[in-house]
Amino acid sequence: MNNIQGKVVIITGASSGIGEATAYKLAEQGAKLVLGARRENKLKTIADNIKSKGGEAVYRITDVVKAEDNIALVELAKAAFGKLDAIFLNAGLMPNAPLSALETHNWNAMVDVNIKGVLNGIAAVLPTFTAQKSGHIISTSSVAGLKVYPGAAVYCGTKWAVKAIMEALRMESAQAGTNIRTATIYPAAVQSELVAGITDKATSGAYRQLYDAYEIPAERVANVVAFALSQPEDTNVSEFTLGPLTQPW
Repeated sequence: MNNIQGKVVIITGASSGIGEATAYKLAEQGAKLVLGARRENKLKTIADNIKSKGGEAVYRITDVVKAEDNIALVELAKAAFGKLDAIFLNAGLMPNAPLSALETHNWNAMVDVNIKGVLNGIAAVLPTFTAQKSGHIISTSSVAGLKVYPGAAVYCGTKWAVKAIMEALRMESAQAGTNIRTATIYPAAVQSELVAGITDKATSGAYRQLYDAYEIPAERVANVVAFALSQPEDTNVSEFTLGPLTQPW
């Protein structure tokens, strides 16, 4: 049985990389997609591609830092498809640099998107999931949410925060009997636009070299999202770490 067929799933950060790959993967398995990101042209192209193959998808320009944008995605899901089953909190930034570079604007941006964006998404869906006593919240952390790397202090901090928030959410949902499932994904070098956002020249060059040597397609993470969503309703698989076979992380 395909447990994904007919599920309504919100994806943030849906315009490229892991979000885009996951949209296509879930659409192939019969999910109805609600796509959110800041670039409307990318969202429209992805939604059109899904619909051209007989799938169902809608989209909305979304800045996850704005609480109201997250709420609007939930409202769009209900208006378009009559329900909501899952959300994949995937929006993220990685403008890494040594702390001594004092890129404080990038520190704030990472905290806003990587932490507050996740919290805003959780806040947007929890009332619905709690009321219906079902739902699935999946988030993208990083291997940087499991280990700390020089030159990535703030990014690591934000991704460790995601780990903590999601684990507490799982425990609280179990205690409350709300049947809300959770999954946190920790990817290593996976194809995305993250490296393109690094403005520190030395850091950018090092990461580009790393990713060019090791990165695997974003679809590999999409496979994990599909696996989590396809589990029986009584089963929660809460954490996934994945990366290139040849990358020593």
